[in-house]
Parts: sequence; structure tokens; C-alpha cells
Amino acid sequence: MPEENESLDGTNPKPAGKKKLIIIIAAAVLTLSIIGAAVFFVFFSGDPANENTAQMSEEAIAETPKVSANYVPMPRPLVFNVLEGNRDRTAQIKVQLMVVDKASETLVRKHIPLLESTLVSVFGEASAEQLRSPQGKNELRETALEALNKATTMVENRALIHTVLFTGFVLQ
Repeated sequence: MPEENESLDGTNPKPAGKKKLIIIIAAAVLTLSIIGAAVFFVFFSGDPANENTAQMSEEAIAETPKVSANYVPMPRPLVFNVLEGNRDRTAQIKVQLMVVDKASETLVRKHIPLLESTLVSVFGEASAEQLRSPQGKNELRETALEALNKATTMVENRALIHTVLFTGFVLQ
């Protein structure tokens, strides 16, 4: 009885699976090298027009003054009551304040209680109709910005806040 490695005539046959494996590996290596060459030529080709455009855009960026936006979230949402006819509604607004530099951010964080008080008084004057409409919300945002900058001007002699953002708005 022949063993598993021997054929019926007693010789060891060459495994046909090894040839297929070598051919598959060679094809995979060839395919990967073609893809690698294509990627290299596409991404690393030295197109002078693109290089000049990149240099010009870097120069333009260097010439523009850098203004960074820093956001100061109010520590807790502002909750207040709004009278609508005979019903008393509750509103909750989450506010973040955008300032233009780190110094203003530090000063705004220092005066959070003053700013919260100012926002509560501004929001408390709003009507339910104003809080429902997009135009009313924009008016409220602008009114809040003016009141906050007036308050910061009183304590720091300059307006600190660039924009008032409503990040959460619930009216029940």
C-alpha cells in the first residue's frame, strides 16, 4: 500500500499546489507594485502650477490677521417663565458666548455671574411669540448681545463679546 506522499508507481510527485501559490503571489506583488507606482506618480508629481498656487495661498494666509474664535459656555442653562395669555410657560436656553481672543475669554469667565444676570433679565422680557419665531430669536440674540456688551463695558471699559449663540432652546 503506498504512503500518502507516494504515488502508485512509488515516486514522489511534485505538488501542483505550490506552482499555483507561487503564481498567485507573483501576480499579487506585481499588482501591488503597479498600484504603488500609480499612487506615487499621482500624489508626488511635481506640478509647478500647483506649487505656485500653494505658495501664493500660504502668503495670503500669512498676510491676513489671525482672529481666533473662542467659545465660552454659560455654566448652566437659563430657565425662566414666559407668560402667554393665561398660561405660564417655561423656557430653557443654553447659551455660548463667542469672543475673539484669549484675554477676552478670561475676562468673560471672570464675569459669568454678571452675564447670567443680564441674560436672565433680557430673556425674561421676551414674549412667547418672540421665542417661537426665528426672527424673534434673532432679535433676542441681538438684544442679548447689546446688553452683555453694555454690561462688560461698564466693568472692563470695552465690549468683550462678539456673538451670542443659542445651543439649546426649549419652550414648554
